[in-house]
Amino acid sequence: MTTAATSPDSTRDSSTPDFADRTDFEDADRGLVAGPANAKITAEDGRVVWDFDATAFLREDCPDTADPSLWRQSQLCARAGLYEVTEGIYQIRGFDLSNMTLIEGERGVVVVDPLVSQECAAEGLALYRAHRGDRPVTAVVFTHSHIDHFGGTLGVIGPDDDVPIVAPEGFMEHSVAENVYAGTAMLRRGAYHTGWELAPDPRGLIGVGLGFAASQGLPSLLPPTLEVTRTGQEERLDGVLFRFQLTPGTEAPSELNFHLPERRALCMAENASHNLHNIQTLRGALVRDARIWSRYLTESITLYAADSDVLFASHHWPTWGTERLTAFLSEQRDLYGYLHDQTLRLLNQGYTGIEIAEMIELPPRLARAWHARGYYGSVSHNVKAIYHRYMGWYDGHPASLWEHPPTESAHRYVDCMGGLGAVLTKARSYMDAGDLRFAAQLLKHATFAAPGDSRAKELLAETFERLGYGAECGTWRNNYLMGAFELRNGVQPAPIAADSMSAALSVDQVFDSLAIRVNGPRAWDYSLAVAWRFTDLDTTYRTSLRNGVLVHHPVTDGSAADSADLTLTLTKPQLMDLLGGLGLDGIEHTGDPGALTVLMSVLDAPDPGFAIVTP
Repeated sequence: MTTAATSPDSTRDSSTPDFADRTDFEDADRGLVAGPANAKITAEDGRVVWDFDATAFLREDCPDTADPSLWRQSQLCARAGLYEVTEGIYQIRGFDLSNMTLIEGERGVVVVDPLVSQECAAEGLALYRAHRGDRPVTAVVFTHSHIDHFGGTLGVIGPDDDVPIVAPEGFMEHSVAENVYAGTAMLRRGAYHTGWELAPDPRGLIGVGLGFAASQGLPSLLPPTLEVTRTGQEERLDGVLFRFQLTPGTEAPSELNFHLPERRALCMAENASHNLHNIQTLRGALVRDARIWSRYLTESITLYAADSDVLFASHHWPTWGTERLTAFLSEQRDLYGYLHDQTLRLLNQGYTGIEIAEMIELPPRLARAWHARGYYGSVSHNVKAIYHRYMGWYDGHPASLWEHPPTESAHRYVDCMGGLGAVLTKARSYMDAGDLRFAAQLLKHATFAAPGDSRAKELLAETFERLGYGAECGTWRNNYLMGAFELRNGVQPAPIAADSMSAALSVDQVFDSLAIRVNGPRAWDYSLAVAWRFTDLDTTYRTSLRNGVLVHHPVTDGSAADSADLTLTLTKPQLMDLLGGLGLDGIEHTGDPGALTVLMSVLDAPDPGFAIVTP
């Protein structure tokens, strides 16, 4: 059996939680109405997108290939079924990475955060209806702009259903920026983040801290019809009074909490869950503001805690009782505030992010709190993110300004250390001594200097494996084990296409997405303009390619067509078909179609299978 190396966040705290405390297990099991109706959830083509039996191994005792604290968290996250939170409020848990909440109204049910994929959301709604009646969906609420909170929309409503879709201000802008503009890179890194290729077993995937895994079904997106633009905004959805708290810049750039005063229930979205969250995710995202996150939690306590009997969220299990939920929110608030303030204290003493991450310890009271453990985020990488938010990538040392890229650096390091054989020998000695961190650093250089050398790759895979087995943070474990998997098996095809939600984009966002794909050097010498007249939107856009930049903007007069090389008259769906490769069939046009040919010829296709652990 390969031995594990314990990760820093699971060993350096001055206090550890009490494994004999079963409160979380009691809360996670409370209110169970029914388990899943089927063992698996499948797509239309028969492909399994969610397997409830995949977590059965977590019923056993923790093996030596997993951190006991992460194993415990994964056991809690594996609970699946329909749960009653309080009268008129139910949750589907364990059907995906996130929870789907169902709030009963006068005529039907309001769905909050319909999971990652349509198939899982539909299965969850069917389970609810089997036990609570065939209630229609009368509204949908997106708490924030991450795919696990809106991807299953078309599993609970149809594209033409006339129901309000509520979301925080900026939702579409940020959901597109994260899932489309940088979607290919985030999905590729997200495969590491979620352990996509890992088998669910004690040596592979045991969870990501927020839940067991993300489903592998079809995501979708419909634009909101009602925006929440301020804290204190009230809306009645199917007769239920919602009081919203807008929390931009916290766990997502566009996010909200809400209070249901008539039911004394508080939804904290993903701003307070049963783990330390990310200030910046390992899959990639905007750096979040730990300072404002902490302050919004104070605001939540002030506005809602005394008037709440239960707190629920978009992940994990609820907390019941005014005193308990207030203490929970207070400790979550202190957690993000402490990391922020201590990082700033130390950076103002001249320490860098890497150094600060090795120095900070949580206060004993927070370290003893199970919900403050680093199952999804970690103290280590959150501290580095806070440093990055304020100071950027540069650590202040001039030698860091113009370093060689990884492959060029690797060749030089390996040469300095006496060649590949010497590096492998040294790496093995550090592994044997238990210094897996430095062994990984050495072996990274070895694999980048000699990517075809199987000895270097296998030794690095073994090092990653041991680091993964000791990680308390689920996403650290998955990154290490995915690195080992790809060193041994190569890059696997991307699980989800980054453009699967493109139909929901506005015309502005479609053209933004094209601009990101322009190969600048290939487009330097072209100068052209295209006018796009959208008959279904009663809008005309002008796009121009010049100096390798695609500029686009709406126009209100005829000058766009007069000065364009090509004018197209079409609908928004025809635009999507054109970009999907159907060409100008059925699209009215005047001018030179060659302008469109040139434009399409300078667009790069994203690479969903780019290398990560090899050059």
